[in-house]
Amino acid sequence: MSKLELGAFSMSLAVRDLYVSSEFYQKLGFEVTHEGQGYLIMVNGTTVIGLFQGMFEGNILTFNPGLCAKNDSEGALLEAWRVDEFTDIRAIQKHLKSLDLELVSEVDEKKNSNGPGSLMLQDPDGNVILVDQFFDRPDTSVQ
Repeated sequence: MSKLELGAFSMSLAVRDLYVSSEFYQKLGFEVTHEGQGYLIMVNGTTVIGLFQGMFEGNILTFNPGLCAKNDSEGALLEAWRVDEFTDIRAIQKHLKSLDLELVSEVDEKKNSNGPGSLMLQDPDGNVILVDQFFDRPDTSVQ
């Protein structure tokens, strides 16, 4: 694998109060683009953050294989969309293991050989990194 493609990036923030945090980030120019049970996705220009209440502890750097961000000519985020060809989570996992990186959690390839999946690892400073694939394995996984 010559270059590891992890997909769209966002910052997932663990918050105590979704409403209070949403109000704060709106004052910084963020807009809510998606809302779900216990979470909000917010965008400001090219920056995407997720606010999550009661789902996990600590903040997480998040990558989504199969998603790509489209920006306008000034760099502002227009939309994120699914791409047909992307590096499958299982190929990413295999590559990370080949580099002797320790995974905090991983895709169980015996139980899940084609579907969505996720893995987690920590950087040397303890920052959590989540690679979270929402989609089935692409027909032609980039290896």
